[in-house]
Amino acid sequence: MKLDILAFGAHPDDVELGCAGTILKEISLGKTVGIVDLTRGELGTRGSAEIRDKEANAAAKILGVSVRENLEMRDGFFVNDEKHQLEIIKMIRKYQPEIVLCNAIDDRHIDHAKGSKLVSDACFLSGLRKIETVVDGEKQTAWRPKLVYHYIQWKNIEPDFVVDITGFTDKKIESILAYGSQFYDKNSNEPVTPITSKNFLESLNYRSQDLGRLTGLDYAEGFTVERYLAVNSLGDLI
Repeated sequence: MKLDILAFGAHPDDVELGCAGTILKEISLGKTVGIVDLTRGELGTRGSAEIRDKEANAAAKILGVSVRENLEMRDGFFVNDEKHQLEIIKMIRKYQPEIVLCNAIDDRHIDHAKGSKLVSDACFLSGLRKIETVVDGEKQTAWRPKLVYHYIQWKNIEPDFVVDITGFTDKKIESILAYGSQFYDKNSNEPVTPITSKNFLESLNYRSQDLGRLTGLDYAEGFTVERYLAVNSLGDLI
C-alpha cells in the first residue's frame, strides 16, 4: 500500500499530540496517511503496553488513518544504529510516502529527539539501492520521501511553517483522549505526571490558538523543516 504521508512517533500518542490536526485535514483532502509507533510506551508512569495498544488502535480509528503499526522498539532505550534504521527503512519502503512526519528535533523526553534523528537518517538511507531489505520474502525497492517535517511537542520550538487546522481541533482532542490512561482524569488515582494535568490538556488548544493568532488563523500546528521551503509564487502563502 502506497501512502501519501507516513507519521512516526516514538510513543503511542506522540503523533496525536503533535500533528493530529494536520493528519485529519490531509485525510479530508483525500490524502492517505499511516502511523508507525516506534515503541509501545511501556515505561510510561500510567497504564501499560497492552492498554496503550488498545488506545492507539482507538485513536487510529478516530483519525481515519489507513494503517497503524508498532515496531516494538525498547521504550527509553532504542538507539540510532543500523538495526533500528533498517526497521524504519522497511516501513518507508513498504508504504513509499511522499512526506514523513516525525518527532521534535529537541524535546523534554529523550526518546523524542532520538526518534527524530533515527527516522530522519533512515529516510535518507532508504533511498540507497545498495541497502537491501526483504519483507515477507520479497526484496524491497529503494524509496526516499520527498519531504521530512518535524512536529512540535513539549518545548515551544519556533516553527518554520504552520498548517491551518481550523475545524479539526475537536477531533484532534478526541483522538488524544482515546489515551484515557495518559491524560487528565479528575477521578484517577494514578500518579501525577507532567501530561496528566488539566493545564496540559488545555494547553493543546491554546498552543494551536496562539500559532493561529500569529499567522492570521484560528488554529494551527507548527513544524520544522530540514531544508528550505519553496513555493511557486508569493500568492501560495496564506
